[in-house]
Amino acid sequence: MDLGLKDRVYIVTGGTRGLGRAAARELVADGARVVVSGRSEKSVAAAEEELGGAARAVGVVADNADTGAPDRLIAAARDAFKRLDGVLISVGGPPTGTSDTIDDDQWRAAFESVFLGAVRLSRAVAAELGEGGVIGFVLSISVYEPIPDLAISNAFRPGLAGYAKSLANELGPRGIRVVGLVPAHIETDRVRELYERGGDADAARERAAAGVPLRRYGTPDEFGRSAAFLLSPAASYLTGVMLSIDGGVRRGF
Repeated sequence: MDLGLKDRVYIVTGGTRGLGRAAARELVADGARVVVSGRSEKSVAAAEEELGGAARAVGVVADNADTGAPDRLIAAARDAFKRLDGVLISVGGPPTGTSDTIDDDQWRAAFESVFLGAVRLSRAVAAELGEGGVIGFVLSISVYEPIPDLAISNAFRPGLAGYAKSLANELGPRGIRVVGLVPAHIETDRVRELYERGGDADAARERAAAGVPLRRYGTPDEFGRSAAFLLSPAASYLTGVMLSIDGGVRRGF
C-alpha cells in the first residue's frame, strides 16, 4: 500500500530513541523526510546518520520544555526541505513516583516538558500547516487508566488527550488532522527501566505479557508503522482518534 509519504516532511520530537525514533525510521522508509529532535548532540547525530543523513533527516538538539524549540524545529524543516506537512510530538517518560513522593519542582518540570511543551509546539506547527497537514501526539495507556508509580503520567497524559480532541475540532475546518497514539507494552528502554525498578525485571515482564491478548510485547517497529500510517495521506479521513497500539490489552471500546 502506498501511504503517499514520498517527499513529505515531518518533525518528530524525541526522535533519537524509543518510539519517536521508530516512527521517524518508518516515515523515512516510506519516502518521507524528517527533522528529529533530542536532548544531546551525540544522540541527534546518531539518529541523523541512521535515518539516511542530511538528504533524508536533519537532527536538532532541542528540549520540548524550551520555549524556543518550536521556532527552531520549524525553521530546520523549512531550511532543509522547504516544506512542512506535520509533526509527531513525543517526549520521554516523566519521572516515576507516587503523589506523596513527587515534589512541586518535579511537577512543574514535567508540566513544561510533557504538557505545555506539546501544546506550544502543536500551536506553532498548526500556524504553519495547510490543508492535508497533521499533528500527532504520542500518549500512553495512562490516558485510560492509571499506571502504578506513574502519578505524573497519569495526570498529564489524559489532559493532553483532551487537548488533542479539542484541537481536532478547531483545526478540522482547515483540513488539518489531529491524532493520538496510545501505546502500551511496547519493548523500549523506558519499559525495561520501569521493570528493573521492581527487582526481577524478567518475571515482571512475563506477568505483564501474560495479560496481553496477543501474549507478547509489541516492537518499536510495530508502533512506528502505525504512526507512519496515521500521519500519512492514506489516513486522510481520520482525525480526533486515539489509536491504541497495545496488543489488545485495553478491553473497553
